[in-house]
Amino acid sequence: MKSPAITGLGAITPAGRGVEVSWHRVVDGKPTAALDEMLAAADVPVALCCRVPDFDADAEVGRGASRRLDRFTHLAVLAATEALAQAGLVDDDGRIIGADPDRVAIVLGSGIGGAETWASEYPSFLANGPGRVSPTFIPRMLSNTAAGTIAIRTGARGPNVTVNTACAAGATAIHVARDLVRSGTADVAIAGGVEAGITALSVSAFNQMGALSRNPDPSTASRPFDIDRDGFVMGEGAGVVVVESAKHAKGRGATVLGRVAGVGASADAHHATAPSPDGGGAILAMRRALADADLDPSDIGHVNAHGTSTPLNDHAEALAIRTVFGADADRLAVSSTKGVTGHLLGGAGAVEAIFALLALRSQLAPPTAGLHRLDPEIDLDVVADTARDMKLDAVMTNSFGFGGQNASLVLTR
Repeated sequence: MKSPAITGLGAITPAGRGVEVSWHRVVDGKPTAALDEMLAAADVPVALCCRVPDFDADAEVGRGASRRLDRFTHLAVLAATEALAQAGLVDDDGRIIGADPDRVAIVLGSGIGGAETWASEYPSFLANGPGRVSPTFIPRMLSNTAAGTIAIRTGARGPNVTVNTACAAGATAIHVARDLVRSGTADVAIAGGVEAGITALSVSAFNQMGALSRNPDPSTASRPFDIDRDGFVMGEGAGVVVVESAKHAKGRGATVLGRVAGVGASADAHHATAPSPDGGGAILAMRRALADADLDPSDIGHVNAHGTSTPLNDHAEALAIRTVFGADADRLAVSSTKGVTGHLLGGAGAVEAIFALLALRSQLAPPTAGLHRLDPEIDLDVVADTARDMKLDAVMTNSFGFGGQNASLVLTR
């Protein structure tokens, strides 16, 4: 049985509006971190972040919907719209065509959900009392509202699932979607991840944990695997892929962009926020993904690393990659696209799966922006400066989340 096909891609990220614009900036290696006026006005110690540029919710999703829905739902809807349009699965009104709506699943991941709703409504509650709390607060805040909204807009009535494995959520969603399609539960699955959690409260909290970079230079604040890395830069965005059974895709003449060949998941069972220092959980997830794809380490040419730019994560992941790939790691091109986009938290895994798939299409490994001096303890060939042309037939993308939740995907042509 052929692996489920990917027939549509959609993304809205700090690197751009749409898949192709985002990809070109990633290939160019241009960081998106910038001083945020809202954070600076709130006197937050860390005021750098990576936001989706020029986003006007009223214009993008309609004035009424923009008031009823949180920003994370706006971003998810736009990414799904792009992916479904490329797959040829919606009509001019955005309704499902070319598939039985009862067999179209939706699986989305988000680590936080409606963060902006929490940040705006709680001060109002304190100032004005319970009688002034918005009746839309609950649906705007709930993490499953994004998946539910996409179903309402498209008419997809298959399984509708929201997953939360923290920063692995986007990749976990693709894993679950692949399983729904492979099991025959769904013919098509709309899958991805989204986050829009940049608020003064959340940034302050991550800063208090010591997770954020305090580097004031936007061009080098996010610098995965660099000797001087000191934390991640918070970002926002969404990535969505359309996963479809090979039979269904062939039957409707869809263009296959790639395949979800293997998935792997694990838990560190170690710490609430820090990765296992021996990379044990990451090793298990990668090995499971390779076994599921029935591939050897030598078959993988490129890894889109989780690569957050935090000292502990980058070191543990590098150790895990070296352990899994052994001598084959010497010919493996490793990149972290978070040097451009920052860390999209629950959206990262899906967006980076899209970038990994585009690396396959373009036959190149993108650079790791911000990397100027490789940490000598990172025993890997990390792509720096410029994109690297290479022959690729299979790639891996890694996503690791707080709580020790790990997800690895193997994608093939």
